[in-house]
Amino acid sequence: MSEINKIYNKISKVVPDIEWDFHAPYIEKINKLKKEKNAVILAHNYQTPEIYHGVADIAADSLALAIEAAKTTADIIVLCGVHFMAETAKLMNPEKKVLIPDMNAGCSLAASITGDDVRMLREKYPGVPVVSYVNTSAEVKAETDICCTSANAVKVVESLGVDKVIFLPDHYLANYVQKNTKVKIISWQGTCVVHEKFTSNEVNDIRKQNPGIKIIAHPECPPDVITASDFAGSTSSMVKYVKNNQPKKVLLVTECSMSDNIQIENPNVEFIKPCNLCPYMKKITLKKIFNCLQKENNEIKIGHNISARARMSVQRMAEIGR
Repeated sequence: MSEINKIYNKISKVVPDIEWDFHAPYIEKINKLKKEKNAVILAHNYQTPEIYHGVADIAADSLALAIEAAKTTADIIVLCGVHFMAETAKLMNPEKKVLIPDMNAGCSLAASITGDDVRMLREKYPGVPVVSYVNTSAEVKAETDICCTSANAVKVVESLGVDKVIFLPDHYLANYVQKNTKVKIISWQGTCVVHEKFTSNEVNDIRKQNPGIKIIAHPECPPDVITASDFAGSTSSMVKYVKNNQPKKVLLVTECSMSDNIQIENPNVEFIKPCNLCPYMKKITLKKIFNCLQKENNEIKIGHNISARARMSVQRMAEIGR
């Protein structure tokens, strides 16, 4: 069986034939081109199956992508995700060429706070360390003591050995962290455009309609949604939960494409999908990946002053791990 047929055989349950006819030529061209150019493609868990399973060399959550980006020996990194992820890859690889297929693939969380906001908070709370979610711009990371992801937020907060931290920018993730630590959390009012849409009523209705279902929520969801769920964790924790527990039926309260990607690897699990799509993640397509790799455009560039300081906060996060 050819390599392209193996890929389709893997994802055929979630990618219709009519779509595959469009995707297949791009997958073949991208996989050929990245070998020619010694390029690596990193894809976030929220990418569509044809990207996640078709062209990605590494597909993972934000923390793993940051760590793997630092390890790569490739000359070119193509980050299939949103802009802050590409910036993070560049911070970890200042000498490499880092590309993003669409420069407009932003993030509501990253857009909710600026470097000026962080400086204002430091003036308001002198001496209180700043923990920034990785879903922030390089400018914000440069004003930060340490970054975190949803996979290690509590661990990062407690690693500082203080009784109070400023935690930015996700208000709901801050609530989740507060419930899991004695450290006082000073939060910001940022939210994720995908996760804030979920409601506990929606979750409870799905549970009533599907007896025995396991409901897994991302910590960026509102507190009542997390309370109504069986488990809350990062995207990597969600993957691990499904893989280890193999529930007969599951609901992932997060971006819709992730259910498709995990379903492919867990064929015995039925996924109920309330489809909230991230409009920014969906800006990344196979055509844009091919064009950006072929032309080597949409390169991420960060000024040295910001880069050096932001890199330190990301490296500290990576050292702590999960």
